[in-house]
Amino acid sequence: MIAGLSAVGSLQGAPGAPAPQGSASPGEGTSFEEALSQAVGSAVGTLQAGEAAAIQGVEGTIAPMKVVESVMAAQRSLQSIVSIRDKVVSAYQEIARMAI
Repeated sequence: MIAGLSAVGSLQGAPGAPAPQGSASPGEGTSFEEALSQAVGSAVGTLQAGEAAAIQGVEGTIAPMKVVESVMAAQRSLQSIVSIRDKVVSAYQEIARMAI
């Protein structure tokens, strides 16, 4: 190892040295899969609530303002999920174009 780099390597555990970024262990926090699953589950719940509110609005059992609020929330959720899907597809296509 180069002498200058070995000195830098020895500073990693030294007191007062900054902790390396991204040093969290895999067991801490939520994984990407869990976060994505929660986002999709929340969006599905919002869409179902918007659909139920729309049906109740047609039946006349709920105020029109509540229908509008529920449908707008469902629309925002759907737009968010579509945006996430587009980013995932774009990332997949970029990885597929990489040379091996």
